[in-house]
Amino acid sequence: MSIKSGIGCAVGLVLPLFAAAHDFVEGQRVPPVGIADRGEVVRQQEESRYQPWNSARLTGKVRVMLHIAGRLSAKEQNAALTEAISRAGLPADRYQTTTLINTDDAVIGSAPFVRHSIEASKKAFPQAQFIIDSRGAAKRAWQLKDGGSAVVVLDPTGTVRFAKDGALTPSEVQQVMALLHHLLKTA
Repeated sequence: MSIKSGIGCAVGLVLPLFAAAHDFVEGQRVPPVGIADRGEVVRQQEESRYQPWNSARLTGKVRVMLHIAGRLSAKEQNAALTEAISRAGLPADRYQTTTLINTDDAVIGSAPFVRHSIEASKKAFPQAQFIIDSRGAAKRAWQLKDGGSAVVVLDPTGTVRFAKDGALTPSEVQQVMALLHHLLKTA
């Protein structure tokens, strides 16, 4: 199922947001999924631990949700967007990046190294949300491509405003950033 095309207004410009991602529909909530095996990485007394995570928690802030296969090549697919978000200095009280890493879709034997890297990222970026999906529950529930990287922009109600399964073009990175700024102004 492809996302319906829509129009997003940002900074006084009308930006067409034609993007495709399986099972994400603009104007609707993210299809429900729960991740109990591993789950969300939380820091407690300088230690990383895991807690179950559920997509119902994707409310309260404007957010970019990244779903990434546990492979370096998948992480690199949307590196331009993550760099643009870092440079933008978005307000942590109203914005959050949520990254789901599918370690079920990792090079054989590399999942422990991927988990270690994510735990280090959580320590470095405590305001970001990291979820380790060691069984590929989200990928299956959302019908995402193997080895890929999906980007979903959510408004504070958890409603999909943009989604694409695959690498964003430079123009799409600009569209996402303009949409984030617009959503933050109106949130």
